[in-house]
Amino acid sequence: MKPIAPVAVLAAAYLLVPLLLGGNAYLMTLLVSALIIAGIALAWALLGNLGGMVSFGHAAFFGVGAYTSALLSMQAGLPVLLAIPLGGLGAALAAVAVLPALRLSGPYFALAILAYAHIFRILATELKSLTGGSAGILGIPGLPTLGGLELGSRNGQYLLVLTVVLAFIALYRAIWRSDYGLALRAMHDSEDATRVVGVNSTLLKAAMLFVSAFMTGTIGALNAHVINFLDPDYAFSGAWTIVPIAAAIFGGYRTLGGPLLGAIAVYLLDQLLFKALFPSGHQIILGVLLGAMILLSPNGLLPWISRRLQRRPATEVRHAAA
Repeated sequence: MKPIAPVAVLAAAYLLVPLLLGGNAYLMTLLVSALIIAGIALAWALLGNLGGMVSFGHAAFFGVGAYTSALLSMQAGLPVLLAIPLGGLGAALAAVAVLPALRLSGPYFALAILAYAHIFRILATELKSLTGGSAGILGIPGLPTLGGLELGSRNGQYLLVLTVVLAFIALYRAIWRSDYGLALRAMHDSEDATRVVGVNSTLLKAAMLFVSAFMTGTIGALNAHVINFLDPDYAFSGAWTIVPIAAAIFGGYRTLGGPLLGAIAVYLLDQLLFKALFPSGHQIILGVLLGAMILLSPNGLLPWISRRLQRRPATEVRHAAA
């Protein structure tokens, strides 16, 4: 990809989208929701791609991050912009409870972490004095004004969530290119071989779990201050796991930008097109679309687009030579 392409994409995301769509509250709300899903999808992809662990329980980290930030801002009086990363830290600390599951692999780990998500949901329901129980929490402080920009507005929410998601991509890229990323990729080929040369595979997996939990918790915290309400059924809903997984796979979970592209494509197609055509069965169409993508391009949408763009110049050269 030419260097100018990422700059053009960033310029469009930060300037053109608010300029062209800023007056449409509905579309901006959908974009904010799509970016929140993209943040979870990136965290899930990082854990699966680098950590080699498939998770069905990221809703646990999302919910813990949301409740941590909400309670810190409401009961401890912390500023919202400080409470949000602390929400991510709370989710990372909650991931300590998941560490015993690292001894498992494959579907066993996936089911174990799903069980943890249900446990956290039950705790949030039963701890009524802290979380409000099933009635939830109302009046969560909204996003503040920063440098003259009202972050609580639709445009402000969009720009803040976009910035956080892009920061996640940068973090993902930094880990991928580091020595730790090299060791993690080597573990995929042979975990036993990497142990022989002194790589602590368990420690590296735990580190990826903490990073993924922090990312998911931060996004959960952001979402709590966007919607200003929480209850256990919403905060720990399985949708916060299923939809990001579908988005990551659709866009290409082995690429940096795939989960972001997949989240925007999947969520906007579902909400703007499929839901309008089939109000009660739009998820079926989404499932068919995901299945078709897996069959036609198992690596996802972004790799498919990249291949098409690479073939196009070669085709143009051949035509010019003829």
